[in-house]
Parts: sequence; structure tokens; C-alpha cells
Amino acid sequence: MSNIKEQIEQELANARAVCDTSGPNSQECAAAWDAAEEVQAEAAHKRQQKPKNSLEKYCDDNPDAAECRIYEE
Repeated sequence: MSNIKEQIEQELANARAVCDTSGPNSQECAAAWDAAEEVQAEAAHKRQQKPKNSLEKYCDDNPDAAECRIYEE
């Protein structure tokens, strides 16, 4: 999780730098802030995902195991 925090901080710093050099109303500034917002949205999405239980982890590693079979009607 700290990796995503570092990436967010890096994108925010980049957006500030781009806006300082190209102006706050430039297209480059808007694109830099969009990129920062996308990274923040990705982090929020990852926080909302529920963690997998031990059976789900096992089935990810062993999809052919008897415990992981899914039967359709």
C-alpha cells in the first residue's frame, strides 16, 4: 500500500511542477492533474475490494483441485 501512496505523492508533485511551468490553465496542467486523480481513484478502488479468504487463495493457486470445482446446472 505504501507503493501506491508514493505513486500518488509523485503524481501530485509532478502535477504541481507542470502547472508551475506551463501555467494553471494549460492543457498540460489539466492532463497532469487527471493522471494524479486516476492514481487516487485506483487506490480507492483497491481499498474497496474485500480480501480473499484462505479457500479463494488456495483455489487461485490450485484451480484443478476438487475443492475448487464449480458445478453448473
